Amino acid sequence: MIAYIKGIVVTIQDDSVVVDVNGVGFEIICPNPFAFQSSLNKEILINTYHYVREDLQVLYGFKNEDEKYLFTKLISVSGIGPKGALAILAGVDIVGFISAIEQEDDKFLTSFPGVGKKTARQIILDLKGKLTNVFSVNAELEQESVGSEGNHSGAYMEAEEALKALGYTDREIKSVIPVLKKENYSNTDEIIRKALGLLVKN
Repeated sequence: MIAYIKGIVVTIQDDSVVVDVNGVGFEIICPNPFAFQSSLNKEILINTYHYVREDLQVLYGFKNEDEKYLFTKLISVSGIGPKGALAILAGVDIVGFISAIEQEDDKFLTSFPGVGKKTARQIILDLKGKLTNVFSVNAELEQESVGSEGNHSGAYMEAEEALKALGYTDREIKSVIPVLKKENYSNTDEIIRKALGLLVKN
Protein backbone atom coordinates (compact mmCIF):
# COMPACT_ATOMS: atom_id res chain seq x y z
CA MET A 1 0.00 0.00 0.00
CA ILE A 2 1.10 3.56 -0.70
CA ALA A 3 0.66 5.44 2.59
CA TYR A 4 1.75 8.85 1.36
CA ILE A 5 3.29 10.69 -1.57
CA LYS A 6 5.95 13.35 -1.08
CA GLY A 7 6.78 15.54 -4.05
CA ILE A 8 6.05 18.77 -5.91
CA VAL A 9 2.46 19.68 -6.77
CA VAL A 10 2.61 20.50 -10.48
CA THR A 11 -1.08 20.48 -11.47
CA ILE A 12 -4.40 21.02 -9.72
CA GLN A 13 -7.46 19.72 -11.57
CA ASP A 14 -11.17 19.61 -10.76
CA ASP A 15 -10.95 16.30 -8.94
CA SER A 16 -7.23 15.61 -8.52
CA VAL A 17 -3.70 16.90 -8.10
CA VAL A 18 -0.60 15.71 -9.91
CA VAL A 19 2.52 15.36 -7.77
CA ASP A 20 5.96 15.00 -9.34
CA VAL A 21 8.19 12.56 -7.47
CA ASN A 22 11.64 12.38 -9.04
CA GLY A 23 10.25 12.80 -12.54
CA VAL A 24 7.22 10.52 -12.08
CA GLY A 25 3.81 12.18 -11.98
CA PHE A 26 1.30 10.67 -9.58
CA GLU A 27 -2.34 11.62 -10.15
CA ILE A 28 -4.08 11.70 -6.78
CA ILE A 29 -7.87 11.99 -6.52
CA CYS A 30 -8.84 14.33 -3.66
CA PRO A 31 -12.05 15.43 -1.92
CA ASN A 32 -11.01 19.04 -2.43
CA PRO A 33 -7.99 19.47 -4.74
CA PHE A 34 -8.10 23.25 -4.38
CA ALA A 35 -7.18 22.86 -0.71
CA PHE A 36 -3.66 22.33 -2.07
CA GLN A 37 -3.69 25.58 -4.08
CA SER A 38 -1.16 27.25 -1.77
CA SER A 39 1.23 24.32 -2.33
CA LEU A 40 1.30 24.59 -6.14
CA ASN A 41 4.90 24.18 -7.38
CA LYS A 42 6.03 23.38 -3.84
CA GLU A 43 7.02 20.13 -2.17
CA ILE A 44 4.28 18.60 -0.07
CA LEU A 45 3.39 15.35 1.65
CA ILE A 46 -0.09 14.03 0.85
CA ASN A 47 -1.58 11.17 2.86
CA THR A 48 -2.86 8.59 0.41
CA TYR A 49 -5.09 5.55 0.25
CA HIS A 50 -4.21 3.05 -2.48
CA TYR A 51 -7.51 1.66 -3.75
CA VAL A 52 -7.04 -1.60 -5.64
CA ARG A 53 -9.59 -3.66 -7.51
CA GLU A 54 -9.17 -6.25 -10.26
CA ASP A 55 -9.75 -3.68 -12.99
CA LEU A 56 -8.81 -0.50 -11.17
CA GLN A 57 -6.03 1.15 -9.18
CA VAL A 58 -6.53 4.65 -7.81
CA LEU A 59 -4.65 6.85 -5.39
CA TYR A 60 -6.88 8.95 -3.13
CA GLY A 61 -5.24 11.82 -1.28
CA PHE A 62 -6.01 13.72 1.92
CA LYS A 63 -4.69 16.76 3.77
CA ASN A 64 -4.26 14.86 7.02
CA GLU A 65 -4.57 11.46 8.66
CA ASP A 66 -8.02 12.30 10.09
CA GLU A 67 -9.51 12.74 6.61
CA LYS A 68 -7.85 9.55 5.43
CA TYR A 69 -9.10 7.56 8.41
CA LEU A 70 -12.67 8.80 7.98
CA PHE A 71 -12.48 7.91 4.27
CA THR A 72 -11.49 4.33 5.09
CA LYS A 73 -14.40 4.05 7.52
CA LEU A 74 -16.91 5.54 5.09
CA ILE A 75 -16.05 3.13 2.28
CA SER A 76 -16.57 0.26 4.72
CA VAL A 77 -20.23 1.29 5.00
CA SER A 78 -22.60 -0.65 2.77
CA GLY A 79 -23.79 1.61 -0.04
CA ILE A 80 -20.86 4.04 0.05
CA GLY A 81 -18.05 3.75 -2.48
CA PRO A 82 -14.95 5.93 -2.89
CA LYS A 83 -16.81 8.57 -4.94
CA GLY A 84 -19.53 8.85 -2.31
CA ALA A 85 -16.95 9.08 0.49
CA LEU A 86 -15.09 11.83 -1.38
CA ALA A 87 -18.32 13.80 -1.88
CA ILE A 88 -18.93 13.68 1.88
CA LEU A 89 -15.34 14.64 2.72
CA ALA A 90 -15.41 17.57 0.27
CA GLY A 91 -17.64 19.50 2.65
CA VAL A 92 -17.33 17.72 5.95
CA ASP A 93 -16.58 19.13 9.36
CA ILE A 94 -15.23 15.96 10.94
CA VAL A 95 -16.26 16.80 14.49
CA GLY A 96 -19.78 17.78 13.43
CA PHE A 97 -20.10 14.69 11.25
CA ILE A 98 -19.11 12.32 14.05
CA SER A 99 -21.39 14.14 16.49
CA ALA A 100 -24.27 13.65 14.05
CA ILE A 101 -23.52 9.92 13.90
CA GLU A 102 -23.41 9.64 17.69
CA GLN A 103 -26.66 11.59 18.03
CA GLU A 104 -28.26 9.55 15.20
CA ASP A 105 -29.02 12.77 13.34
CA ASP A 106 -29.92 11.28 9.98
CA LYS A 107 -31.37 14.61 8.83
CA PHE A 108 -27.90 16.16 9.06
CA LEU A 109 -26.28 13.19 7.32
CA THR A 110 -28.74 13.30 4.41
CA SER A 111 -27.59 16.87 3.69
CA PHE A 112 -24.47 15.40 2.05
CA PRO A 113 -24.48 14.59 -1.69
CA GLY A 114 -25.57 11.05 -2.45
CA VAL A 115 -26.63 10.26 1.11
CA GLY A 116 -30.28 9.25 1.33
CA LYS A 117 -32.14 8.24 4.46
CA LYS A 118 -31.27 4.56 4.02
CA THR A 119 -27.55 5.31 3.64
CA ALA A 120 -27.64 7.71 6.60
CA ARG A 121 -29.11 4.99 8.79
CA GLN A 122 -26.46 2.57 7.54
CA ILE A 123 -23.71 5.07 8.42
CA ILE A 124 -25.12 5.34 11.95
CA LEU A 125 -25.49 1.57 12.25
CA ASP A 126 -21.95 0.83 11.04
CA LEU A 127 -19.99 3.71 12.57
CA LYS A 128 -21.70 4.79 15.78
CA GLY A 129 -19.31 4.37 18.69
CA LYS A 130 -16.39 3.47 16.41
CA LEU A 131 -15.00 6.94 15.76
CA THR A 132 -15.10 8.72 19.10
CA ASN A 133 -12.11 6.76 20.38
CA VAL A 134 -10.05 8.11 17.48
CA PHE A 135 -11.43 11.64 17.27
CA SER A 136 -11.80 13.56 20.53
CA VAL A 137 -15.19 15.04 19.70
CA ASN A 138 -15.95 16.73 23.00
CA ALA A 139 -12.51 18.30 23.37
CA GLU A 140 -12.54 19.59 19.80
CA LEU A 141 -16.03 21.00 20.18
CA GLU A 142 -14.91 22.93 23.26
CA GLN A 143 -11.87 24.20 21.41
CA GLU A 144 -14.04 25.32 18.51
CA SER A 145 -16.32 27.15 20.89
CA VAL A 146 -13.44 29.00 22.55
CA GLY A 147 -11.77 29.96 19.29
CA SER A 148 -14.81 30.32 17.07
CA GLU A 149 -14.36 34.01 16.31
CA GLY A 150 -10.82 33.49 15.10
CA ASN A 151 -11.86 30.49 13.03
CA HIS A 152 -14.56 32.26 11.04
CA SER A 153 -12.31 33.41 8.19
CA GLY A 154 -10.67 29.99 7.94
CA ALA A 155 -14.07 28.32 7.78
CA TYR A 156 -15.14 30.54 4.89
CA MET A 157 -11.87 29.88 3.03
CA GLU A 158 -12.35 26.12 3.42
CA ALA A 159 -15.96 26.45 2.27
CA GLU A 160 -14.93 28.40 -0.83
CA GLU A 161 -12.34 25.75 -1.73
CA ALA A 162 -14.91 22.98 -1.28
CA LEU A 163 -17.43 24.80 -3.50
CA LYS A 164 -14.77 25.20 -6.20
CA ALA A 165 -14.10 21.47 -6.00
CA LEU A 166 -17.83 20.89 -6.56
CA GLY A 167 -17.59 22.85 -9.82
CA TYR A 168 -18.82 26.33 -8.88
CA THR A 169 -17.06 29.36 -10.34
CA ASP A 170 -15.45 32.18 -8.37
CA ARG A 171 -18.20 34.52 -9.54
CA GLU A 172 -20.95 32.20 -8.28
CA ILE A 173 -19.22 31.65 -4.94
CA LYS A 174 -18.53 35.34 -4.35
CA SER A 175 -22.19 36.10 -5.03
CA VAL A 176 -23.35 34.10 -1.99
CA ILE A 177 -20.49 34.40 0.53
CA PRO A 178 -21.36 37.99 1.62
CA VAL A 179 -24.93 36.86 2.32
CA LEU A 180 -23.67 34.02 4.51
CA LYS A 181 -21.22 36.24 6.38
CA LYS A 182 -24.12 38.43 7.48
CA GLU A 183 -25.56 35.37 9.24
CA ASN A 184 -22.24 34.87 11.06
CA TYR A 185 -21.92 31.14 10.39
CA SER A 186 -18.71 29.64 11.82
CA ASN A 187 -19.00 25.96 10.89
CA THR A 188 -17.47 25.04 7.51
CA ASP A 189 -20.04 22.35 6.78
CA GLU A 190 -22.93 24.67 7.65
CA ILE A 191 -21.50 27.38 5.39
CA ILE A 192 -21.22 24.91 2.50
CA ARG A 193 -24.76 23.58 2.95
CA LYS A 194 -26.24 27.10 3.15
CA ALA A 195 -24.18 28.19 0.12
CA LEU A 196 -25.37 25.22 -1.91
CA GLY A 197 -28.95 26.12 -1.04
CA LEU A 198 -28.43 29.68 -2.30
CA LEU A 199 -26.56 28.56 -5.42
CA VAL A 200 -29.36 26.18 -6.39
CA LYS A 201 -31.90 29.00 -6.07
CA ASN A 202 -29.72 31.23 -8.24
